Amino acid sequence: MLAKEQVRGAVRAVWPSGSVSSIKARFWIETVAVVSAVACALALVIATLGAVAGAAAGEPESGPPRASSAAPPQTYEGMITDTHCGAKHSAALGRTATDCTIVCVRGGEQFVLVDGDTRYLLEGDLVALRRVAGQRVRIIGTRNGRKISVASVVIT
Repeated sequence: MLAKEQVRGAVRAVWPSGSVSSIKARFWIETVAVVSAVACALALVIATLGAVAGAAAGEPESGPPRASSAAPPQTYEGMITDTHCGAKHSAALGRTATDCTIVCVRGGEQFVLVDGDTRYLLEGDLVALRRVAGQRVRIIGTRNGRKISVASVVIT
């Protein structure tokens, strides 16, 4: 019996805190904790660099849009069409100007207002623009360069 107790004492001297499985579990827990801490620190560094780069690039702050000093809404008249066809739709397709415009917009083109030789890209309510596609209209909106933000549209 004395030999068994001596062996047990020697084992306890080598692994005083517990069994081999608890040591392995502790090792993995510590490893996961260290890896998690490194990942969090790395994410914080990347977020900080992104914020600094955004501020340096002069990006506007997020939040509600600010009132711009743009011109007040004005009235524009012309024909609603698309960027591909303009005022001249292909008669070979056998479609009306309305159908042609809608097909082109579904294909990736944008709505435009054609007034003589001038074209304005239109942004706003796409459903309302589809209803008047291919027709002469009066638009009330705010122009910014060659873009009009449409507030309302009426068939003339």
